[in-house]
Amino acid sequence: MRRLGIDRLGLFGMPPAELVTLAADLGCASVGIGLTPAPGYNPDGHPDWSLRDDAALRRETVAVCRDRGVAIAIVEGFAVLPGQDVRRFAGDLDLVAELGCGRINVVSIGKDMHQAIDGFGTLSELAAERGLLVSAEMGSLGPLDRVGPALAIVDAVARANFSLLIDSMHFFRLGNTLADFAALDPALVGYVQLADAPWAPRFATYLEEAMYERLAPGEGELPLAGFVSLVPDGVTLSLEIPMRTLAEQGVGPRERTRRCVEAARRLLAAC
Repeated sequence: MRRLGIDRLGLFGMPPAELVTLAADLGCASVGIGLTPAPGYNPDGHPDWSLRDDAALRRETVAVCRDRGVAIAIVEGFAVLPGQDVRRFAGDLDLVAELGCGRINVVSIGKDMHQAIDGFGTLSELAAERGLLVSAEMGSLGPLDRVGPALAIVDAVARANFSLLIDSMHFFRLGNTLADFAALDPALVGYVQLADAPWAPRFATYLEEAMYERLAPGEGELPLAGFVSLVPDGVTLSLEIPMRTLAEQGVGPRERTRRCVEAARRLLAAC
């Protein structure tokens, strides 16, 4: 059975070494992290931390990965924004390489295709100089919402280390289909995030639902069995399932994550 990863969104600011330990305890192969915690929500009371500013924490994280056999599969927190030069991320890319991670996740904020193409291209060039891969996340905030424009951007960027990150909730809720996924060149799928959701929105904004309240596989309505069967061999399949309601009911991060891992394993076994 394919081994799973755990991405940071559902852990609401858990420090990276703790996340690696949790993943190992649950039998997962990898984690997706950020250099700092995502701001604004910390129901589990995690301490503040920064891999950017704390060399000792970087060494601890690398050591825990080595000792527990868990890889850092992706580092998030990279964005193409209007009026900002992505070259500002050069130092962060150095830290990604220091951590032993080979891939970053980048998003584009705003619907400007030229902005996205230029930013992704420059960032991919900087990443290539450090031996890193770049996966652009399809989502609602930028021009990569549907497969058509995403492929146009990939063609325009035209760099060997550039690919797409496919998040199951974003992919289906933004109007893409299993047929669209099946038609993708497997080489363009760099990383996959797994979560379930209902078809109908549950919150005032899509972003609130995506950031804070997703469902474990099998608890929603998305065609996840077909989806996971199409994930190319060798591509990381990682859980990104924030559960704010459970957190606010006092269910801790270990138990929330365990439920998601077990549900995902049932899904994979059924496939």
